[in-house]
Amino acid sequence: MLTEQTDEQLLAQALQGDEEAYTALYRRRQGPVYRFALHMSGSPQIAEEVTQDVFIFLLQRGQGFDPSRGPLGAFLFGVARNYVRRALERSYSEQLLHTPAEDHEDSLVSGVDTLENVVRGQASQAIWKAVLSLPEHYREVVVLCDLQDASYAEAAAAVGCAIGTVRSRLHRAHEILAKKLQNSAAVAPDISGLAAGCTP
Repeated sequence: MLTEQTDEQLLAQALQGDEEAYTALYRRRQGPVYRFALHMSGSPQIAEEVTQDVFIFLLQRGQGFDPSRGPLGAFLFGVARNYVRRALERSYSEQLLHTPAEDHEDSLVSGVDTLENVVRGQASQAIWKAVLSLPEHYREVVVLCDLQDASYAEAAAAVGCAIGTVRSRLHRAHEILAKKLQNSAAVAPDISGLAAGCTP
């Protein structure tokens, strides 16, 4: 059964022309790639375009994937990262200043207290703006580790750096976020939840 096969097995079959394997792989990995692009760009439109581009790239150039360098999920995040960069270069001045559409707010922030909707909404928006304002090399590790639940190794493979670099960037990013959010009583308790995202 296709659902029991690994990403790598599905990719190998897809590259040999198996449309069902490609569809199964797309269904399995489309959501995480979309969320990564959305977190990085702040734009549902860019996230949709990037997701489409990533899977076209995978079909055309997927033979360049090397499993010895990390899992396919990390490879896809790495490809998405490059497409997001290009998209943001085209529309940089506006994209980072926009808040997410209401429909997407719940998927953008993890660890927010849902007992009080108003507090949650304020915290969500404050964290969202703070994450988007991070320099890219800090933002991407926060998105991968804290919001996508990637391991340090997967984040390192996606970003193309050492695991120690991911750890140090994540630590620094959390410090920056804490400073940005320290004046917001609604958010202060919630930012600590981000720190638990990455696993070894």
